Amino acid sequence: MLKYLVVIGVIAAVYYFFIKKKPAVTSSNKSDKSEKLQDNDMVQCAQCGIYTEVNDAIVSNGKYYCSKDCLEDSK
Repeated sequence: MLKYLVVIGVIAAVYYFFIKKKPAVTSSNKSDKSEKLQDNDMVQCAQCGIYTEVNDAIVSNGKYYCSKDCLEDSK
């Protein structure tokens, strides 16, 4: 009986840590998030991964890019 409880516990832990996804961000949540960002907050470039300030970043389709080159490379 104890073996079954341990197996169920391991399966539940694997599900909780690896399989269970966070809720999808809707478009209304994205706009709320962008409004909460300050000018000096850092965001990650969707293409190269470099962090840049929000006021220096280029926004396209809800994603942030550090330069026009990264924006063009993503297309």
